[in-house]
Amino acid sequence: MTGLYIHIPFCKRKCRYCDFVSFPDCGSEDLYFVALVAEMRKYAPLMKDRTFETVFIGGGTPTSMKPGRIAALMAEAKNCFDIAENAEITCEANPESATYDKLSELVSAGVGRLSLGLQSANDAELGAIGRIHSRQDFVDAVSAARRAGFTNLNADVMHGLPGQTGESYIATLRLVTELGLPHISSYSLILEEGTPLFDDVKEGRVQLPDPDDTADMEDAGFEFLAERGYRRYEVSNFAKPGFECRHNLNYWDNGEYLGIGLNSHSALRLKGEWTRFNNTDRLGEYINELGEGKLPVRDTRKIPRDEEMFETIMLGLRKTAGVPRAAFAERFGADPVEHYAPAVSELEMEGWLTVTEDSMYLTRRGMDFQNEALIKFMEQ
Repeated sequence: MTGLYIHIPFCKRKCRYCDFVSFPDCGSEDLYFVALVAEMRKYAPLMKDRTFETVFIGGGTPTSMKPGRIAALMAEAKNCFDIAENAEITCEANPESATYDKLSELVSAGVGRLSLGLQSANDAELGAIGRIHSRQDFVDAVSAARRAGFTNLNADVMHGLPGQTGESYIATLRLVTELGLPHISSYSLILEEGTPLFDDVKEGRVQLPDPDDTADMEDAGFEFLAERGYRRYEVSNFAKPGFECRHNLNYWDNGEYLGIGLNSHSALRLKGEWTRFNNTDRLGEYINELGEGKLPVRDTRKIPRDEEMFETIMLGLRKTAGVPRAAFAERFGADPVEHYAPAVSELEMEGWLTVTEDSMYLTRRGMDFQNEALIKFMEQ
């Protein structure tokens, strides 16, 4: 399976916790759009033997672009690449930019899945992390999405936010589930150095919930979602049956994907070698190099077989279904349980790993200690 990622770096305002390559539009949208098209056209002959089964337009806030831009990008993508007829095509949006007209444009362009950045349904918590939408904006965006024709909807939510309590986190999940969204991505806040929120916490201007309280929020959230029919299928992702995100599952299966846009990353098998590379994260370089007919690629690495095997374990164990033994054996000519026998044996004894005839996967406790578990595989 091969996925296509297209990065839109523009936002109306950058959130206080965000360390993604994104920023308020500084008048570069037109030039950036031209560069995106040029990059797709450069890759078109190189990708002619691949069929893309998923497309993900992320950011940033893709819906912050001018009307017609996402439709034009999708038209260009379909012109340059073989995109499967039943491809899962996702676009990210923030509630304040998810107007009925823009969402209708997405549906007309073939986008069938919408991912809304809610983060919290509490307006005070939203203000504390620099979000510019409100709870009501999210409710209105969901209504607009449904009227536009979307049925496959995701909400991103967070726990461990400044001022957040277990009750307010569950209230956020309650809103999303009562609105009937079939997919929820629930992440713990991670403070990234260099962000305004990191500095505020470091200097004592802002306090975060106690780590034990944050862990309790997470546990309560898992239970709340399970009771309402949402299955946890990855560390931070929950879905009603049939609504799992295929694009992200491809990442966790260590599948192939091509990244288009500023700082986009790619993983492809090129001339028989597993290869990772990424684009520059500097907007001027990205636009200028594509204007000169060059791909703005940086840091190309050929991944050795042992490292590729570990990557496949590391990513696969993020899924509750774990690493499928047959698929691993087909890819590497080795059964993962046998190849990593010492690590598997130790983790089974700890109660962190379960092995079946078909797969090996982390238990609930193993998920809580995922990094420690992966060290055992890395040591081999």
